[in-house]
Amino acid sequence: MAKNKTITVKGTEITIIQQHNDDYISLTDMVKSFGDESIITNWLRNRNTIEFLGIWELINNPNFKPLEFEGFKKQAGLNSFWISPKKWIDTTNAIGLLSKSGRYGGGTFAHKDIAFEFGSWLSAEFKLYLIKEFQRLKDSESDRLKLEWNLQRTLAKVNYQIHTDAIKENLIPKELSKQEINFVYANEADMLNMALFGMTAKQWRDANEKAPARLHRSGGEGNIRDAATIEQLVVLSNMESINAVLIHQGLQQSERLIQLNKIAITQMKSLLSNTNLRKLK
Repeated sequence: MAKNKTITVKGTEITIIQQHNDDYISLTDMVKSFGDESIITNWLRNRNTIEFLGIWELINNPNFKPLEFEGFKKQAGLNSFWISPKKWIDTTNAIGLLSKSGRYGGGTFAHKDIAFEFGSWLSAEFKLYLIKEFQRLKDSESDRLKLEWNLQRTLAKVNYQIHTDAIKENLIPKELSKQEINFVYANEADMLNMALFGMTAKQWRDANEKAPARLHRSGGEGNIRDAATIEQLVVLSNMESINAVLIHQGLQQSERLIQLNKIAITQMKSLLSNTNLRKLK
């Protein structure tokens, strides 16, 4: 339950509560500097008041009882006519007024539209100050919500960046060890896999036996390159061309692996920060 709010109007503290997803202002608090709660009852006896309340309910309350409202309207203004907030609520099924019991927090509350109308009946000056302080409260709430929204948005962006950076770190190839460089790879494809992914196709399959079906060919065999990101595929294509040149130059597999690994690290770092490539995703 939302905490009650208060505003101070010409030295009088007035409670505001949430009901029916809207603000309701305490009429009981509003009359403190004018007299007692009999003022509210006198206001309700007025024909113009009954008409205003009835029209407000017809506009805002689909469960309002118009026939009972008509009965009150006919009697309003007569010396014998008397009505309390609770009687109005119970008889017409009204929602514009609330009658709350209890020593603390009890009394008569009204939807802000009706409370402002009641303020006019009390004093034009009081109504203007009431509207001013109520608006100040709503502006303050709006500023706080904007601040909270901006904070949440900023945190979301920071967390996204942290998450993205973590992914980037995992995508950048590691520098190969001497043992990995000196190992003789059965084919050139596995040598390229090692330079970029840090593992051979078989090592990837062994580590991803339970990989999703999309990462497997129709024969059921895992494919390391099917699981590659767009950046990795771009680098792999470049490495295949460079490897062909290095073979033509007569470099041994271990020498080519050192160069290709360095190229993979450099190009992956560059591509992961490329905004144009990110749009292709």
